[in-house]
Amino acid sequence: MTLLRERADLPGAAAAGRGAPPGRVERARRHLGRYWQLWVLLLPAIVFTVVFAYVPMYGIQLAFREFDFQAGLTGGEWVGLKYFEIFFDSPMFATVLRNTLTISIATLVVGFLAPIALALIINQIVNATRKRFMQTATYLPHFISVVVVVGMIQVLLNPSNGTVTRLFSGVGLDLDLLGDPDLFVPVYVISEVWQHCGWNSIIYLAALASVDTQLYEAARIDGANRLHLIRHVDIPALVPTMIILFILTMGGVLSTGFEKIWLMQNALNLPVSEVIATYTYRIGILGNQFSLGTAIGLFNTVINFLFLVVTNWLAKKFADTSLW
Repeated sequence: MTLLRERADLPGAAAAGRGAPPGRVERARRHLGRYWQLWVLLLPAIVFTVVFAYVPMYGIQLAFREFDFQAGLTGGEWVGLKYFEIFFDSPMFATVLRNTLTISIATLVVGFLAPIALALIINQIVNATRKRFMQTATYLPHFISVVVVVGMIQVLLNPSNGTVTRLFSGVGLDLDLLGDPDLFVPVYVISEVWQHCGWNSIIYLAALASVDTQLYEAARIDGANRLHLIRHVDIPALVPTMIILFILTMGGVLSTGFEKIWLMQNALNLPVSEVIATYTYRIGILGNQFSLGTAIGLFNTVINFLFLVVTNWLAKKFADTSLW
């Protein structure tokens, strides 16, 4: 009897009595059986991502081959890092990299802080009607086409009869806002902030809406004014969201908006407006140098990925918040 009780107390015997844990296939089957409706809803997004994000990655090898129209993507001669060396040795390498970093960093700094400030301002509006009007007025520009936005910029900043140009002329400033290379970056950044600031503030407003109202009441009892509430309640509540969005933004720091810059380019501002995206299009598509264009695009992607990994590592180390 003692021996039987000892055998019954063994872990294997207990597991056998309860039944072995299900394997991975069984767990997957049970999961799909329970949540198959959600997977069906997610299926179009999965197919879209695979077709338009992962399948085109097959063409990356073109950066290491001599493209041949008859042979296709995989039939050209293997040339290794030849086209990367051509890009690095090109006199345009330093120019396009400098222009890309200048526009990207300026857009990142101003475009990252502006939605936060807007969300904090809107959150302080007590009247519900005024608050909704403010939100709607700042969201609407996001839905305007890039082509229309650039058309508005060209009309307003026209050097001969533009409204903004006339306003500057009235105070004694004769400026060519579209042709002056020194003014291209400010015009681009200001138009980007105007168009997307309201839309980007939505997620910050959602984070502020989740703040416990008792924190505001306790702070007011202690004599806090609005600035104190923003500093000690609102901003700490936004920090995790700010870190996550900053990490995601750094993943595309060199992917400056191609469409808008391409439409805003002209012969006068080209020295400061030629970025990696437009240079890739000019070389790869217009110049029919597909292998070189692919190599430039791959370089841009790798740098963005490195920025993403490093930023995520720093955020995880110092703020204990990260994507993975």
